[in-house]
Amino acid sequence: MFFDKLFGIASACAEGGAAAGAAAGAADPSAGAMGVGSLITTLLMMVAMVAIFYFMLIRPQRKKDKQVKEMLAALKPGDRITTIGGIYGTIKAIKDDTITLYVGSDRMEMVVARWAIRGVEDVSIKNDGEELT
Repeated sequence: MFFDKLFGIASACAEGGAAAGAAAGAADPSAGAMGVGSLITTLLMMVAMVAIFYFMLIRPQRKKDKQVKEMLAALKPGDRITTIGGIYGTIKAIKDDTITLYVGSDRMEMVVARWAIRGVEDVSIKNDGEELT
């Protein structure tokens, strides 16, 4: 009963059709108030849905993007990183949008794009007697 009044369908169903509902609305002034209340309720529900989407989806994604940009801006030679392809390496040099890495035990050089860096490793790794940080 509450939901019928909330959405304004109770009077339309009781009258038996849209034409009969319109005629009853003209005769009964309270039917116009019910229509305005229904419109306000629908508008409030739409605003609530937009707010939920913002706080559940958009805001966390923006926060994550900001953290990634800060991480990429803070890269420096000597950092141990992981690429999006799963390659672990140590940064040798940084130029604009490219990064030169040392990869593997023989320190082979590899050039990757800056955006291809997934993360900076904080864990020390011992590799053939050499400690990398």
